[in-house]
Amino acid sequence: MIREVFLAIVALALIALISAGCLQPACAADTQSSTAASMHFDADGATAAYLATMTPAARARSDAYFEGGYWLMLWGFLFGLLLAWALLGWRFSARMRDFAARLTRFRWAQTALYAIQYFILTTVLTLPWAAYEGYVRERQYGMSNQGLVDWLGDQAKELVIAVIFGTLAAVAIYAIIRKIPKTWWLWGSAVAIGFLIFQIAIGPTYLEPVFNKFYPLAESPLKQRILSLARANGIPVEQVYEFDASKQTTKMSAHVSGMAGSAQISLNDNLMNRASPEEVEAVIGHEMGHYVLNHVYKGVLALGVLIVIGFAFLSWAFGRVTLKFGERWGFRDVGDVAGLPLLVALFSVYAFALTPLFNTVTRSMEAEADAFGLNAARQPDGAAQAALHLAEYRKMQPGALEEVIFFDHPSGWNRIHRAMVWKAENFSAADIAAYDALHRPPGVSR
Repeated sequence: MIREVFLAIVALALIALISAGCLQPACAADTQSSTAASMHFDADGATAAYLATMTPAARARSDAYFEGGYWLMLWGFLFGLLLAWALLGWRFSARMRDFAARLTRFRWAQTALYAIQYFILTTVLTLPWAAYEGYVRERQYGMSNQGLVDWLGDQAKELVIAVIFGTLAAVAIYAIIRKIPKTWWLWGSAVAIGFLIFQIAIGPTYLEPVFNKFYPLAESPLKQRILSLARANGIPVEQVYEFDASKQTTKMSAHVSGMAGSAQISLNDNLMNRASPEEVEAVIGHEMGHYVLNHVYKGVLALGVLIVIGFAFLSWAFGRVTLKFGERWGFRDVGDVAGLPLLVALFSVYAFALTPLFNTVTRSMEAEADAFGLNAARQPDGAAQAALHLAEYRKMQPGALEEVIFFDHPSGWNRIHRAMVWKAENFSAADIAAYDALHRPPGVSR
């Protein structure tokens, strides 16, 4: 485990050098011109013109915010390992198990009581770090509209949800471990995947409203265009919802969620208040792409495979660590719930090492949704505007390796360039010409 952590730290240090400019950005190496697509529209020039609308100060601020996230990820990972070591090495975990055993003789109830203690204790111990990352830093960069009391209220809600679902998952997985000790990793991963699907299914209807109020979007021509776009792409909705994310953040977002024939279109109020109509359409077209292209199912499948492999790794690594430290830490086998901090630590090492793979899977689906959105909404300039808004907190032009490892979405430069290439290929279409006549966006020379 130490070797893997060391390699991960070395990799992060390398990427920090890349992000600081030691290697050229991918976009600088991309010399292939897309001007051949149209005699009247220069996609490369339009991309550069859109990027030029960001001031140097805004670019520097965005880069600093996003690159700082690399180090937050590293320190958060190391802090999690330190916390697990403290719970195990000082035998807090064993004491929590013993306390649960004194309260009840039923093993499933002991697991539940331990899990409740674990989630509450770890939340309290990590609260200062969470406050810096999610509250102090967000306010420093102008990303948060939330006061401390409201932020703490949301943290309390998250804790309640974590206790409910985490405890149920722990009881189910440990029941399997004790019942099928040799192949617990296979059946335990199936339970984990089942909980993942369950949370995805109920999230938009039951979990998200815990944090935000959802209400029907006010009637407007834009709302009718969104509903028309949904009907044209086979998305079964009759209403569009807005939610009050502005009470928490300045960031814009939307999603088209649903499984098994259900769907819900939701836009946050920042998007409605800050974005142009063509930008809203572009964003919704992108989100519809996730739904139509079945990215929820594909994502669950990809994550499911990684979860199964991860649980197999847990089964292998837990046994070897326990042989050396288990007696000192107060547990003997994987069926002892006092070993939960070790399971969590080992899985965090696995997930941390696979960060580039997780990000690549997600980034590939985001690129597919971008292409779908451009073809469905036909708002390339809206897509470019959305990329600029996202650049308030995402680095616009990362290095090639930096984007592969750290970006779970295509970079802003890539998204704008792809939108402008699409526009070059559709430059003579009537709707594109009509938009350009009214707005004269960058790159137009009719």
